[in-house]
Amino acid sequence: MIIRPDNIGDVLMSSPAIRAIKRRFGSKITLLTSEAGATASTLLPEVDETLVANFPWAKHDSSVSAAHLSGLMSHLKSAAFDGCIIFTVYSQNPLPTVMLAWAAGIPRRLAYCRENPYELLTHWVPDDEPYARVRHQVVRDLDLAERIGAYTNDDRITLTVPDDANVQAMVKLSRVGVDVGRPFVIFHAAVSEPKRVFPLERWVALARRFLIDHPTQQVLFTGGSADRVLTDQLCRLCGPRTFSVGGLLTIAEFAGVIRQAALVVSVNTAAMHLAAALGRPLVVLYALTNPQHTPWRCPHVLFPYSVAEKSLQSR
Repeated sequence: MIIRPDNIGDVLMSSPAIRAIKRRFGSKITLLTSEAGATASTLLPEVDETLVANFPWAKHDSSVSAAHLSGLMSHLKSAAFDGCIIFTVYSQNPLPTVMLAWAAGIPRRLAYCRENPYELLTHWVPDDEPYARVRHQVVRDLDLAERIGAYTNDDRITLTVPDDANVQAMVKLSRVGVDVGRPFVIFHAAVSEPKRVFPLERWVALARRFLIDHPTQQVLFTGGSADRVLTDQLCRLCGPRTFSVGGLLTIAEFAGVIRQAALVVSVNTAAMHLAAALGRPLVVLYALTNPQHTPWRCPHVLFPYSVAEKSLQSR
């Protein structure tokens, strides 16, 4: 079992390590992750089964109850996993998740941990980040997998996008007026954390300038259902050849649209990681919150910007 209790981008960045583990041991991979992370797992061929829980020790809009955790522990016991690997950001405390795995009777437990976990981890890797070094998250996770012999030369993030998702995505875009036979770019202003918000007026200025300089291009403002007000507002302010598609697409359909895009302009959020995995050129307005989460193995240009000091607490 792999435990990654975070968001979409975090699951994607762990996927090269998950693939290395699957190839090394030929094992069934169960991923225990959040509701958001579970949507990403549908695109990862190395994941065979997904369990969902929004843990209270990770940041989510809502978290599971104690009763739900008790039921999850019972399920983990009955599943009789051979082992579990817990992937974390260096700023996270792995011990609540480790305790869950220990209490569920999983016999082999691997994780980074700054403090001595004693019997809670059978395979403890002392965490020296960020004080001695900072690695990209993909590298951090691959290094952990190597501790149990899961080596690989393939460190790409690879996604499987179903053909029907590609078709359905183009149908949905056509319905809102996008000419899918002409080039389009994606502007993704939506964020999972308020501290990463890039000012609305700058998004508008950027999109308007792009449309003037590229008269044959269309601009798609993307986001989830909760971002529809934002994408509608951007569309109104930027005028012709812009389209609001917030909440219109499933994650598989969104991946299909990204794969067809000429360019993706995004803040550092899930859209950036999807575009990187699909090899699309990226322009990233990068909030300096998690410097180890830059686009992986894709052509990109980064424009970093600072956030308020009170916002620097990492997830």
